[in-house]
Amino acid sequence: MRWDNLTVDPGNSGDSGDSGHSRADAALFGADAVVTRTFDTPEFRGITFHEIRARSIINRVPGASRMPFEWTVNPYRGCTHACVYCFARKTHSYLDLDTGIGFDTQIVVKVNAPELLRRQLASRRWHGEHIAMGTNVDCYQRAEGRYRLMPGILSALRDHANPFSILTKGTLILRDLDLLTQAAEVTEVGVCVSVGFTDTELWRTVEPGTPAPERRLDVVRTLGEHGIGCGVLMAPVIPFLSDRPAQLRDTVREIAAAGATSVTPLVLHLRPGAREWFMTWLEQHHPHLVRRYERLYAEGAYAPKWYQRRITRQVHELAREYGIGPARAGAARRIQPAEPTPPPMPEPTQLTLI
Repeated sequence: MRWDNLTVDPGNSGDSGDSGHSRADAALFGADAVVTRTFDTPEFRGITFHEIRARSIINRVPGASRMPFEWTVNPYRGCTHACVYCFARKTHSYLDLDTGIGFDTQIVVKVNAPELLRRQLASRRWHGEHIAMGTNVDCYQRAEGRYRLMPGILSALRDHANPFSILTKGTLILRDLDLLTQAAEVTEVGVCVSVGFTDTELWRTVEPGTPAPERRLDVVRTLGEHGIGCGVLMAPVIPFLSDRPAQLRDTVREIAAAGATSVTPLVLHLRPGAREWFMTWLEQHHPHLVRRYERLYAEGAYAPKWYQRRITRQVHELAREYGIGPARAGAARRIQPAEPTPPPMPEPTQLTLI
């Protein structure tokens, strides 16, 4: 394996790197040091990792009074899932990084996240509030297979009996099944998997770095087989591409067959940063839809409320038909599913996606 160290810890006096550049990078990333690496392996080719030692890991959600949780933990910034609609793309601009391909390939890794979290959970100032993960980018994206931050994070939450929830598109969560079960013995744990549609052709172009929808539903199934109730965030429902009644039915039927305890539909929203990237993708793959999208999203980031309500009604009717909901969730579960929602948006009817 080839490690290409482009930037080094400025505290290492024996290194001949540009320490002034490192200090500037550290300040930009809000960290004590930055080491940039590339790995010459097929799964990470073309991806650059910025390893940082963060100064804080528990983040308070802006406008938390409107949310079901106040605190989040995000061990990564940027995401190799490369979902063309991801709302978090804009956050890369805060680091002077590109919100398009840069968001997919320039990944910030908070390598000290587990130890920092353990220290913050032990602080007298921390009162054991619920912590949500996966609200910005996926904590089980491909990089987690190499950096293995989540086992330490889950162990810290378990040892402090701190309630938490996880929202993910990643199948890697099954690696940590034992830790999830152990945590659920001592605190409230929620797990939710994001599956917006089951159309394989659409998935390959719009979510190219994610596991296939059927593999994500296998996660739901496996968790259920181990007594872990898992909800599904049916997100995003993409106008004119995954919203036909037959498509909605197919998706809800597959979600039900996987044993999901709940299904929550969310219509695609296009915030600045994500909007430009998505519209570029749309023009390349579905140019005949560009004008329709311009009209549908003419008022801003969100589809009209009438459209959102229509999709929500259809999905809820299908969920009842296929038996998803409180009746199914009534069976004994060690983990009761939460419905994690990301940081607040201007309009409360539309939530955020990974």
